Amino acid sequence: MSAAIRFENISKQYRLGLVSTRTLSHDLNRWWQMNIRGKQDPYLTVGSVNDRAAKADSEYVWALRDINFEVEQGDVVGIIGKNGAGKSTLLKILSKVTAPTTGCIKARGRIASLLEVGTGFHPEMTGRENIYMNGAIMGMTKADINRKFDEIVDFSGVERYIDTPVKRYSSGMTVRLGFAVAAFLEPEILVVDEVLAVGDAEFQKKAIGKMQDISHGDGRTVLFVSHNMDAMLNLCHKGIFLENGQIKHVSNIQDPVNYYLGLERIEGSYHCKESSKPIYISDVEFIGTKENRSGLFSFDKSIRLKITIKRREIFNIDKNCILGVALLSQNGTKLFTVEKILHEYIDGMQHVFNVTFPNKLISPGKYKFLIAIHIPNIQVLDTVQDICNCTIFDSGTEYLKYNGVNNGYFIVEAKWETDVK
Repeated sequence: MSAAIRFENISKQYRLGLVSTRTLSHDLNRWWQMNIRGKQDPYLTVGSVNDRAAKADSEYVWALRDINFEVEQGDVVGIIGKNGAGKSTLLKILSKVTAPTTGCIKARGRIASLLEVGTGFHPEMTGRENIYMNGAIMGMTKADINRKFDEIVDFSGVERYIDTPVKRYSSGMTVRLGFAVAAFLEPEILVVDEVLAVGDAEFQKKAIGKMQDISHGDGRTVLFVSHNMDAMLNLCHKGIFLENGQIKHVSNIQDPVNYYLGLERIEGSYHCKESSKPIYISDVEFIGTKENRSGLFSFDKSIRLKITIKRREIFNIDKNCILGVALLSQNGTKLFTVEKILHEYIDGMQHVFNVTFPNKLISPGKYKFLIAIHIPNIQVLDTVQDICNCTIFDSGTEYLKYNGVNNGYFIVEAKWETDVK
């Protein structure tokens, strides 16, 4: 399959706090070298990495540095990274909002971009007028726009306000109409930044569904920036992880998501080398694939924990001694606890327990574990808290009714009965 977009040595440099090089002599030198001699900008050889948290050691900063990758036609590519990583700058260069300092982008086909609320809209013009204006900018005829007009308005849900100036729209209404225009005017390449987060849950679900239709059904290319990893995993085939303006990882979407969540550091495990306690929890880890061992689970897959317990030879286990495993929300709310009596199992110095939590039960979100060895209401022998951070993501299974709405921590199938009279 041919490449729809090719990024070749793309770099973007800014000067902090200033537009020019500050001095007339520097500006004249830059103009002379670039426009008369055909040389590279002489001030590109300096500059610091774009780390927004670090104190600058130069007046110049690289927002992007040496970006090289290809996007094939029909691919849905997620661009992932922290704030300030260079994601929006990359999309602005692709959309020709700004020019790269070095390198070039080769794209095949029309590009429709939704980079921020109100992109491409004139505030004094009505929604209807803006639809026609955007279509004309994209090279469409009036007949083409007329054919798509009703679909755009219906999808956006702003029919009542279509003849009202856009300056009177809320941010949610503006992004609804902006996305509808970008998606329905048949671009070969659709570029969407984090703006979908402005819309409500219903619209986000519609927008993601539409992007899936565009890529799968129509074979068009989508570049998507978001901090919503559920949406990334559900929508994208391929992922690019950016850090400080540079590409750190390119592969199928799951690995860059792992990088973003910090799971490459194997946060999904616990280890205690030695303890003076008579019985203690020495190791806890997830069981499964590489992603599972890092703490990343699809909603329709079970969570499995391997727990290793060690004891001193002189310690006799009380017959009421229990191993308890509790699942906690990120704010520390205990969701449930499962328990196992230890007395009948531990007869040596070490014992391993594998515990499996059922799938299709826990809602997508971030969780952690608390594990304790205790004699109920008498003594706590060992406890480890806030370990094995894990993320459950929406895998797109038909069973899952999750749509981004906070419906609680569990997905429960209830039995319904009714009397029809």
